[in-house]
Amino acid sequence: MIKKRKHNELNKYDDHQIFLRELPKIIQRVDYFKILFSPKEFRTALLHAISRASNHICLVTLYLDDDQGGRKIIDALLHVKKLRPQIKIRILVDWHRARRVRIGSSKKYTNIDWYTDIIKQYPNTEIAIYGIPIHVSEALGVLHLKGFIIDDQILYSGANLNDEYLHVNTKYRYDRYHIIRNPQLSDIMLNYIDRELLSAKVTNNLGYGNSLKKLKNSKNNIRLLRRNLRKVCYRYQGNATFNELAISPLVGLGKNSALNKTIYHLIYSARNKVVLCTPYFNMPTVLIRALISLLRQGINIEIIVGDKIANDFYVPTHQPFTLISTLPYLYELNLRYFLKKLQKYVDNKQLLVRMWKEGNNGYHVKGIWVDDEWQLITGNNLNPRSVRLDLENALLVHDPCKLLFHQRNKELNMIRMHTDHVAHYTSLQHVSDYPTRIGQLLYRIHKIRFDRLINRIL
Repeated sequence: MIKKRKHNELNKYDDHQIFLRELPKIIQRVDYFKILFSPKEFRTALLHAISRASNHICLVTLYLDDDQGGRKIIDALLHVKKLRPQIKIRILVDWHRARRVRIGSSKKYTNIDWYTDIIKQYPNTEIAIYGIPIHVSEALGVLHLKGFIIDDQILYSGANLNDEYLHVNTKYRYDRYHIIRNPQLSDIMLNYIDRELLSAKVTNNLGYGNSLKKLKNSKNNIRLLRRNLRKVCYRYQGNATFNELAISPLVGLGKNSALNKTIYHLIYSARNKVVLCTPYFNMPTVLIRALISLLRQGINIEIIVGDKIANDFYVPTHQPFTLISTLPYLYELNLRYFLKKLQKYVDNKQLLVRMWKEGNNGYHVKGIWVDDEWQLITGNNLNPRSVRLDLENALLVHDPCKLLFHQRNKELNMIRMHTDHVAHYTSLQHVSDYPTRIGQLLYRIHKIRFDRLINRIL
């Protein structure tokens, strides 16, 4: 039942429904759609899929790290390539991210150094590791595509490939995990990678050195790639009706991308409820306005966000503190201000905000669920950076007959398991409650309005 909507709002609602109805969709078998519920399950499934591959493996990730988790993936790829030499194996990572060490690390050995050593040690394996520069600087945009395409399967997750995302040791970073078997979807995603990324002049095989020199000489080609990526999307013909389980793959760069337009229409199409997950509470203005509009129309909204301790930039107060360490606090202040404006909707139970925290583990869950009909599976952080700067993709699942109802509910309940309900904005810390040096730094940042820039690019 549609709540409180006036005549003009109903007309707009119809426009959003029409947009979603007209999206091309491909048929998805329910028995070929599986949700996993932990990073260990996902690691096991990924390694198993690699071991059984026969035709191609294409792993797309922001980064593949030189640690136990990353080495497990490389070892699995080398093993399957030895058993079945005909398999085509490609890994795509962000070029800029591969050139630096992890923030806070003291080592100088980068992931590119590791990739080069792998190729030197196994020169005849024909495993290609490509670096894709989405902009001339990492701060201005990265390769944020998701999807591990193995034969006719897609293992889709926001997770990258390292110890924490794969839960190799004690600490983990929690995400969403889907295994989707669909030959058409696999072909659609692979064709985009081949056509738009691997054929680009700036794409570089990182295992063969001279990476930095090539990057410095590629600025014009990077701009050309970025301009092209703003215009293109996945190419495919839909074959599903509006009354069957189906998936619409989406990809895009820039605020006018097909993905951003779909997120906008998806949220406004809600009849009863929206559930939204993001690691960082730093939503773009257009999304905030959409949520407020829905609240005014009587629609229920649930937001599940990471506590500052679950943020990957969080630094315990006894450790050295840098500018980037302010991010978890800025995001918490964003949430506090948002709830302060909308406290009346929290009081009447229409707006429910949950914060995820479990030990010192991380939270990296993203996605949107609308009513019992739609869900967006994505690595998109739903922040200004993802809207404007990064190359993002997603899978929009349409489930009008509720065939995935139990799996979907279990996934949401697992996400909620380590959350606390925020009943009042004052339960969140104010800047005056933070350690002195953090409060002082935040005050200086705010005084020169640098916090606005940080919120836009991080």
